Amino acid sequence: MEDSHVVARQDILRLIFATMDEINETLPAERQLAKASETHLLGKEGKLDSLGLVNFIIVLEQHIAEELKVAITLADEKALSRTKSPFRTVANLTDYILELLEETR
Repeated sequence: MEDSHVVARQDILRLIFATMDEINETLPAERQLAKASETHLLGKEGKLDSLGLVNFIIVLEQHIAEELKVAITLADEKALSRTKSPFRTVANLTDYILELLEETR
């Protein structure tokens, strides 16, 4: 990245999709995550159970730390207290990560 202070939405999606690739290696075909913004991670239409979501979040936080050189915590009180879960869809998660990164500036 040219400027480490500017993170584009595509950069976050790339990290989420890389995480999906890693998680999909451990999932049966019918539970694998499609690499799309509208993919549901959690909830009635979601493919991940609670343990799967925890694993996904851990791997994603590691990718963010390695690639963006910033440590963020995705699953905290702020995330869990929202009426609209940031873990519901890939788009929600992307927005939430961008919000967290903005706060670290």
